[in-house]
Amino acid sequence: MNRPCNSMEPRVMDDDMLKLAVGDQGPQEEAGQLAKQEGILFKDVLSLQLDFRNILRIDNLWQFENLRKLQLDNNIIEKIEGLENLAHLVWLDLSFNNIETIEGLDTLVNLEDLSLFNNRISKIDSLDALVKLQVLSLGNNRIDNMMNIIYLRRFKCLRTLSLSRNPISEAEDYKMFICAYLPDLVYLDYRRIDDHTKELAEAKHQYSIDELKHRENLMQAQLEDEQARREELEKHKTAFVEHLNGSFLFDSMYAEDSEGNKLSYLPGVGELLETYKDKFVIICVNIFEYGLKQQEKRKTELDTFSECVHEAIQENQEQGKRKIAKFEEKHLSSLSAIREESELPNIEKMILECSADISELFDALMTLEMQLVEQLEETINMFERNIVDMVGVFIENVQSLMAQCRDLESHHHEKLLEISISTLEKIVEGDLDEDLPNDLRALFVDKDTIVNAVGASHDIHLLKIDNREDELVTRINSWCTRLVDKIHKDEIMRNRKRVKEINQYIDHMQSELDNLECGDILD
Repeated sequence: MNRPCNSMEPRVMDDDMLKLAVGDQGPQEEAGQLAKQEGILFKDVLSLQLDFRNILRIDNLWQFENLRKLQLDNNIIEKIEGLENLAHLVWLDLSFNNIETIEGLDTLVNLEDLSLFNNRISKIDSLDALVKLQVLSLGNNRIDNMMNIIYLRRFKCLRTLSLSRNPISEAEDYKMFICAYLPDLVYLDYRRIDDHTKELAEAKHQYSIDELKHRENLMQAQLEDEQARREELEKHKTAFVEHLNGSFLFDSMYAEDSEGNKLSYLPGVGELLETYKDKFVIICVNIFEYGLKQQEKRKTELDTFSECVHEAIQENQEQGKRKIAKFEEKHLSSLSAIREESELPNIEKMILECSADISELFDALMTLEMQLVEQLEETINMFERNIVDMVGVFIENVQSLMAQCRDLESHHHEKLLEISISTLEKIVEGDLDEDLPNDLRALFVDKDTIVNAVGASHDIHLLKIDNREDELVTRINSWCTRLVDKIHKDEIMRNRKRVKEINQYIDHMQSELDNLECGDILD
């Protein structure tokens, strides 16, 4: 199926090959020669042609981060790899190689045109990331199962498909099947699909298509449900109360509690446990609902703060623009007057006045910036106090609710211990009417054994409650610290950037003035 190999030795893509290719494909005129002398940065290259070079392995392309078109056809490449950093790639030609498996394309989310013509591919898969794919050429491969076509239904932008000279193209129903299952396709094997063919194909396969659509709709609904659940969980995590809107914490207390599970079969414990669980879950749900409300309050506080900061910066910048506009109007007039003036003393005096105006503008802009810094510092400090207070109140109330969980656990522990001791006494006296499971009866050898079993169960439950509380407190404190630190750092960076901008502008104005040489003016 593939082209005959020539006598050249297999080659690996190294820097020398890439530099040569980039140079050969660049402009050849004077500008191009200058670019070659100074060196062309790989990150600036948009198109790269590497065909007919006997390349065995794709490598060293990581610097071509802005590449849009890559031509690797007519080589001896066996594996698709080394393309991870080419996220901007739109066009990729890997035809006439020795590729057996479609892989290594997961980051090429912008790819629109892919050619794998004349390879050794037997299955169409691993293209999921190519959501913008419009053209797919897979002719002259080894694809023999028509079910591969079903996979292509997920690519909503696919309009051109080539599968000729594959085993499936010999099937009697080849064209009709593809037209029916890929109704948005415009070109098949380089020929336009006419409307009549589409209608015939749809009628022929209508029953199967309807059944497939039904399955796809069910699957899509499931995916949407899963996505909604993930988003909901993420929202709960943001509020630090995930899995507290049900019995998760309670169930986790018994998940590793072998003794507690055995004791649940004691007479009367079932009802006790059910009551305990109901009350425990109510407290967890209270924490959950309280957490969501507090998260909304924190978000509102943060949004209000961000809006205040944005308005303060915008207002300050407008004041600065007005000062600059007023300065530039006067400055341009002054420069014009200097150029028209013929008397040297007058020129020197006017230049000094312009220099004074520049210094005055610098002072005005820096004063504005210092006023903004003070204003933002006050705003940031106020926000920090508010958010720290909100987090503190949240933690305090959650800890109070968690204490109620511990109280419930202690009450349950006392009741369970009473029932266990009473059961032990009945067993000793031979008054126990109920049959106990063997593993439970094994605990009732003496009082110490049963007390230790009940105590071990109690310790596990308390540890679970304590751990969940500690996790919540640690996470929200970390969030608060990171948020406040980022706000302070962002303000420092903003201030540095603004001071740099002011200095650059003033230096430019002063440099422009300094370049006005009296000799040139007099000439």
